[in-house]
Amino acid sequence: MQYRFADRVAQAPESFLDELFRVSADPSIISFAGGLPSSALIDTEGIARAAREVMEEEPQVALQYTTTDGFLPLRQYIADRYRRRLGILATAEEIQIVNGSQQCLDLFAKLFLNTGDHVGMERPGYLGAIEAFSLYEPVIDTVPLGEDGPDLTAFEYLVKKTQVKFFYGIPNSQNPSGQTYSQEKREAIVEILEGSSTIFYEDDAFGELFFDARPRLPVKYRVPDQAVISGSFSKTVAPGMRIGWMYAPREILKKFNVVKQAADLHSNFLCQKILHRYLTTHDLDAHIRTIVAAYGQKCQLMCDLFDDLMPRLTHTRPEGGMFLMATLPPGLSSRTVFDEGVKNKVAVLPGIPFYVDGGGTDTIRLNFSSASEDQITEGMHRLSRVIAGLSGRESPPYK
Repeated sequence: MQYRFADRVAQAPESFLDELFRVSADPSIISFAGGLPSSALIDTEGIARAAREVMEEEPQVALQYTTTDGFLPLRQYIADRYRRRLGILATAEEIQIVNGSQQCLDLFAKLFLNTGDHVGMERPGYLGAIEAFSLYEPVIDTVPLGEDGPDLTAFEYLVKKTQVKFFYGIPNSQNPSGQTYSQEKREAIVEILEGSSTIFYEDDAFGELFFDARPRLPVKYRVPDQAVISGSFSKTVAPGMRIGWMYAPREILKKFNVVKQAADLHSNFLCQKILHRYLTTHDLDAHIRTIVAAYGQKCQLMCDLFDDLMPRLTHTRPEGGMFLMATLPPGLSSRTVFDEGVKNKVAVLPGIPFYVDGGGTDTIRLNFSSASEDQITEGMHRLSRVIAGLSGRESPPYK
């Protein structure tokens, strides 16, 4: 049988996820390759209690169809949190519930991109965005990402000359690099955007996970009609619930809602009800403080071990989030490090999938949120021996 797949499928980049699933299935491998939040920090008892209360009080309602835009009290909670945390005058009418922020990427691209349209993003960029956008066959233009944000000259060129339809970025604890835009870069981005037709797509998956607990103002704060924000409860409550949202101007959400309805009618209503019950009966801020404290310690431990065991590797020093990126010594391939690492029971993610226009052969991404501190210590020693072996050097001893 000859299956006549759509051309867009053939154009999609090859996914590295099968490799990651294979690695994750082996419990003997310490994996820094995935992107999981810590399972140990999910409030399973609190969520279970919220689920019981919803099913005891209104099971028929919770198990029925609902509106495409999502449970209004949950949307109101999200809008109120924007006002309280960031001083943004968001309303429930500007919030659309989605199946995790990943669905925002797909639906937003479907809404805006025609074949051959230009879209901008960071270099390196988030793998999930690259895969979602590629299915709609755009031209993806990239902007180099530095320690404090995107290169402004390249960004301005895309906005003013190329006139990309939208620019996708992760200003807070970027995935994969862990870098955060400075306030100066955010203000410069606003000035470049003003008067253009480019929308700034602000992926804020990690905005509440800063180790110093200090919120950073989003680009949308200054250009509310020219920016959208996607957010998610996956990193702060539970990823398995798949509840995220799009915060956007109402004119955009009217069209977005149509696209969303065609895709799945609405997001899981039972989980929306359970999540809202949990959020309104528990202290989310206290829970996030616990997560941030744990992630901060893990990140510091991983950075310290890099400096002690692999001083020839440079690495980013995240202010928050779940990831950091390291640059390998000259001549060492990230794919070789991955393959050899798996043999030695430690996994990192090669940087290659994060570079849509080629690159990443000398970089690796590591996740520090999922593993325990003991696993991080052991895994980094295993990685140091892999790097030393591939470099022809003696591995550092245990300390």
